[in-house]
Amino acid sequence: MSALIDSLPQVFAEFGPIATRRMFGGHGVYRDGLMFALVQDEVLYLKADAHNQASFTDAGLEPFQYGQKGRRVRMSYFKAPPAVLNDRSEAAAWARRSSEAASRTRPATRR
Repeated sequence: MSALIDSLPQVFAEFGPIATRRMFGGHGVYRDGLMFALVQDEVLYLKADAHNQASFTDAGLEPFQYGQKGRRVRMSYFKAPPAVLNDRSEAAAWARRSSEAASRTRPATRR
């Protein structure tokens, strides 16, 4: 694992316990089974939706994108602000908002 992945439990300590899982060459970051962040190429990205996306764009943070079949695909994850990695209170606040976004965009489950 990378130094960034190894540091995430401490980064998000005020938010609560997290887990990471390898996926598609990166890692998903989960709390209570809900993916609220991802790490790709040693960059932390946080989940965004219509309610919190402006926080990312107003801060000039770029969305996660990848190439697929000759085109760029943009996902609903944005680079985390640099303060997230250095300030646990800031990390908890951003993680909370991203977790709420992940919860709002979670597909409905069938019963």
